[in-house]
Amino acid sequence: MNLFDLHCDTLYKAVTQNLPLDDKSMQVSQILDNDSKRLQCYAIWIPDDYSPEKAEEIFYSACKKLSDECERLKIKLIGQNESISKCFKDNKYSALFTIENSTALNGKTENVKKFAKLGVKIITLTWNASNAAGDGADVANPKGITDFGKSVVREMENNGIVVDVSHASDKLFYDVCEIANRPFIATHSNSRSVTNHRRNLTDEQFKIIKERNGIVGINFHRDFLSENPDSASKYDLLKHIDRFLLLGGENTVCIGTDFDGCNLPEDIAGSESLSDIYEMLLKHNYKESVIRKIFYENALNFFENFDNSRIM
Repeated sequence: MNLFDLHCDTLYKAVTQNLPLDDKSMQVSQILDNDSKRLQCYAIWIPDDYSPEKAEEIFYSACKKLSDECERLKIKLIGQNESISKCFKDNKYSALFTIENSTALNGKTENVKKFAKLGVKIITLTWNASNAAGDGADVANPKGITDFGKSVVREMENNGIVVDVSHASDKLFYDVCEIANRPFIATHSNSRSVTNHRRNLTDEQFKIIKERNGIVGINFHRDFLSENPDSASKYDLLKHIDRFLLLGGENTVCIGTDFDGCNLPEDIAGSESLSDIYEMLLKHNYKESVIRKIFYENALNFFENFDNSRIM
């Protein structure tokens, strides 16, 4: 079973708790079946209460930690100009460096280019509050994207970094729609039609991402999976996937687990549960060709085409 997971917070846990990436407490396991390949996006999460200076500092700490750990564990850390699909094909375990919350830029547009050279491939514009780029999903009266946010989006697109609108307020989402020249994505967001949570995407938002050739990763956080989080289960994943497929998302839906950064349903333990989820989809009459798209092919295809993509 191959996997391309668009989002986890394992790196943040490793940096802040001084743990190895393969610590037994991690929900992202380094153990793979013999015939499996995995490409894991490792996000450095920036909490909203971090100062911009502290955020930039933890970014560089995370950069070194991920580089050192990938060397130790023999994980292929993908660089700026390397083909993601080739790295996936040639390596059992590959990793992409991503950022969750653009506060890591420390208000410096020029940091976008610097971070791209260090291999950053995705930046989530906000976490839940407001930052220098715009407003997150928890902001009561969002003002949308700032002038700095507009310059960041332009620089990201110019330097091959993908804009991630997970955690964005609705206002920020539509502002990104106005200015984006390349496809953008939601690395870990579910369907608001299924679970009415502000962190989830509306049908219209999902369709916009789909129509612009972006992708959306299904989030395993129980609060986003069910209106009754305490009783959430892996079967709630089906409801969100079904909704997105109903909206024409066969080539859009991906996996964005949020492992090590969320409260999982009781029947999902971490990476070791993914094979059970794969089998669950098979038992619910999903074609295996569609499951493969969700688990890794859609994400690979997106990145294969991103560098040459433009929204007309």
